[in-house]
Amino acid sequence: MEFSREIIKWYYENKRSLPWRNCSDPYKIWISEIILQQTRVKQGLPYFNRFIEKYPTIDLLAEASENEVLKLWQGLGYYSRARNMHTTAKEITEKYNGIFPNDYKKILSLKGVGNYTAAAICSFSFNLPYAVVDGNVIRVLSRYFGVQIPFDSSQGKKVFEQLAQELLIDNKARENNQAIMEFGALQCKPKAPDCKLCPLKNSCFGYNK
Repeated sequence: MEFSREIIKWYYENKRSLPWRNCSDPYKIWISEIILQQTRVKQGLPYFNRFIEKYPTIDLLAEASENEVLKLWQGLGYYSRARNMHTTAKEITEKYNGIFPNDYKKILSLKGVGNYTAAAICSFSFNLPYAVVDGNVIRVLSRYFGVQIPFDSSQGKKVFEQLAQELLIDNKARENNQAIMEFGALQCKPKAPDCKLCPLKNSCFGYNK
């Protein structure tokens, strides 16, 4: 767990201030995750702010017309994300009385929500022990532990998901998941990572090999 503790320590010293990060509201976290599925943070941030300003609650989003939602989404592309989001808002309003479910399987069953998004909502909103595995996490784990099996294979996906889960500090799932994702985004970047300033370099397979 020393790996995770170092990552969390780095996170508190280096994290970006993002509006969905300063709350545990599952509605806002869900909106942010849907927007960021195919979009970088810098581009997605103003869209998130506009959505939350216009639809501060899931009930208001559910009551909106599809055309209104799509108009607000304009410029982000992959419009199925917006349609799925609107459908899910109506489902939560009707099926769960407007209260976002706090159960992994129920969240996973929502339209437009996959394993990563369900884990993100569960951990960021409810601090439930589900590890997130996105591109940033895969890159950090593969470099640090020397995992060379491709993630896009069935075996690779299983290896990375199991490793991420084993490294998760259960009672700090929220911070742990956010930390490793942020570490991959800012420190262990895809190109030209600043390894000399990395707190994990001494035990990193990639750096030492």
